[in-house]
Amino acid sequence: MKSPLDGWYDKAGVRTDPRRVMARELEEGKTLFPHKLIPYLDHPLVAALEPEERYRITARHLYQYMQFTMHFETSVVNRAAERIANGTSGLPLPAATRLDAYKIYCDEAYHALYSLDVVEQVSDATGVEVPAYDFAPFLDRLDGLGASVMPGETILVQLLQVVVFETLVTSILKDIPKDQTVVGTVREVVRDHAQDEGRHHAYFAAFFKELWHDLSPALRERASRCLPELVSRSLTPDLVPVRGSLRLAGLDEASVSEVLADVYAPDRTRDGIRASARHTFQLFESVGVLDVPGARDSFMSAGLL
Repeated sequence: MKSPLDGWYDKAGVRTDPRRVMARELEEGKTLFPHKLIPYLDHPLVAALEPEERYRITARHLYQYMQFTMHFETSVVNRAAERIANGTSGLPLPAATRLDAYKIYCDEAYHALYSLDVVEQVSDATGVEVPAYDFAPFLDRLDGLGASVMPGETILVQLLQVVVFETLVTSILKDIPKDQTVVGTVREVVRDHAQDEGRHHAYFAAFFKELWHDLSPALRERASRCLPELVSRSLTPDLVPVRGSLRLAGLDEASVSEVLADVYAPDRTRDGIRASARHTFQLFESVGVLDVPGARDSFMSAGLL
């Protein structure tokens, strides 16, 4: 079968894309991140802030997105990609599949590099300080689920993590490249990322079919109970950086809590998770995850179907 990574040496961003460099877009009045993708920006308490504060909030949201990308690619995706590539995934994979995993490893490292590059360029150009970002709690949240729901299956949980994330379709990768209100450097970097991720999506969808087929009935049942919560934990917004950004903008703790409670209400958050994970759910359906006894009920109970 044709691999989605065929032609990688001629098509991958790390092989072909130039470094994206800030030009004069800021002077042209363009935004650093689409306001429609910053859900708390239009809350009345945030909308009432001075334009300069809202601008800094937008910059910090961009930083948060890029820093999350940087850490996630290296700490989660490449952790699993290396296992697939070096033959320690537990699956009897052909050499071509393992080589493709190393191609993805290179891609993701490059995504991390240019994510940090954009953060530093924007900070230098705008003077908006980059807050400290701690990825460890998010990673602990993902890994902790495996330890509690699938003890003894660390590698399998890491593989499930990467399948979930790499088959999601988010509005950020889809919408930002087309948004002419956003500075060109950000649009170009997100477009570069999206092009690579399209190939990764296809690779991990095929990989998951092999993985699921190889699991014993007992492991399939355990995995099917793990996946709903894994999807939820993967896509539940990290509000710690948001809280910090709003405090830096001058809102007191009570106002920040009000904004977060209004914008990230449970029903609204679940709707966002379902939308982003719809292709992942289709993949699960196609390989029979939801046919495992109790699996569909687990997804329904989690509010995902």
